[in-house]
Amino acid sequence: MVDMLNHNKTISDIIFQLRKEKNLTYAELEELTGVGKPVLQKLEKGSTKRPEFKTVKAITNALPEAYQELIECYITIEKRTEVLYEVLQDVLSSGRKPSLASKVALRLLENPSNETEDSLQRLYYFTQAVSDSSLRLELYNVIVKYSRKHGVMNYIAKGLLQKYLIERLDLKRLEQTFQGGLEIIHYIDFLSNEEKVIYYFRMGLHAHNTKKYRECIEFCENGMVLEKNESELKARAHLSMINSYSALKNYDKVEELLDVFGKYEYDFVYEAANITRAITKARKGEYDIAIPQLEYHLEECSQQNRLHIVDELLEIYLKIDNLDACSKLLERENEIMKTCPDDPNIYRAKGKYYRHKGHYQLTIGAIDEGVKSFASSLQYLDKINAFEEKDTCMREFFYCLTKNSIILNKELMDIIYIMAYNVNE
Repeated sequence: MVDMLNHNKTISDIIFQLRKEKNLTYAELEELTGVGKPVLQKLEKGSTKRPEFKTVKAITNALPEAYQELIECYITIEKRTEVLYEVLQDVLSSGRKPSLASKVALRLLENPSNETEDSLQRLYYFTQAVSDSSLRLELYNVIVKYSRKHGVMNYIAKGLLQKYLIERLDLKRLEQTFQGGLEIIHYIDFLSNEEKVIYYFRMGLHAHNTKKYRECIEFCENGMVLEKNESELKARAHLSMINSYSALKNYDKVEELLDVFGKYEYDFVYEAANITRAITKARKGEYDIAIPQLEYHLEECSQQNRLHIVDELLEIYLKIDNLDACSKLLERENEIMKTCPDDPNIYRAKGKYYRHKGHYQLTIGAIDEGVKSFASSLQYLDKINAFEEKDTCMREFFYCLTKNSIILNKELMDIIYIMAYNVNE
């Protein structure tokens, strides 16, 4: 077995050890690798100080267990930028641990033949073309760390922004990644106008998804000042501002912004504006107007908006004790849930749906089903660590038990306990 811990080895040492461990002659190693016997002999004796990468690659193809150790040795002796990029590309495509890519990237940045900012710029643009997000994140980490060390402010800013845009997609870490995104504020002046717009709008959407409604409004307003042209991202940021004002119960501002929002020329805008107007009526308690509007939109809207409308209708029906209307709506569950995408707002909406469903079921005496619906609600909310909504779900659950004089057996209580506190059975 190759000693992977001895980082002071040379390529000569590694080839010698491989040959001895596998009991290979030079002829046999030549047959395995396609590298000529004289070249292998010179490598093992150390007379070839800087082999070509194609030679090293041929050896690693035949003896993959030596890949990392050979690459780590090779990059200590190779100084040519183009060859090091060839090595980096090979490491990325090999599916090896991201840490090896980091080592090659750092070697590229430390190459004394290039200016620091030029090296950072090239690695930054190279990284943008990497398809694997985990590898891209690893390289951006190298860029940020090296930029901090050398005081290259613009690449601290650019690297942090790109890191944030990747990390924000982790639905289980929405709060942590939002806090990480806040660091970029300190470097905002080193971003281009386009990058600032992306940052402000993405942070605004993120703030909305974590129920930081005032922060959402502030971030989006900053982006609106900078973005003079229309874009779909700008329209979605505008809608998140509207929803934030709605959550803050500033319905006059909601209706004012809806007039502006309705002028965007994107497919989702017309429907979103109409549904939001109806939801605003519901939030204001104008049920006689809201109910027929929401029922109409439920039949006419796209699939992605149905769940949100159903949540609003169920909430109204439960408030006014219209259990028949609840029952008819719940009968359409398969249709409503079909093709809902993975998204923080959808998980939150599903959590709300099953909370309402559980409320209805406990009210009509379907105890087992009601408990399982509340458990499903908690399960969806747990996907995005929505602790506040989980607390709301538990409060409503116990309210329903008390209101309907329900006493649960231990098995049903355990179901809720496990989901609420995320403990293992």
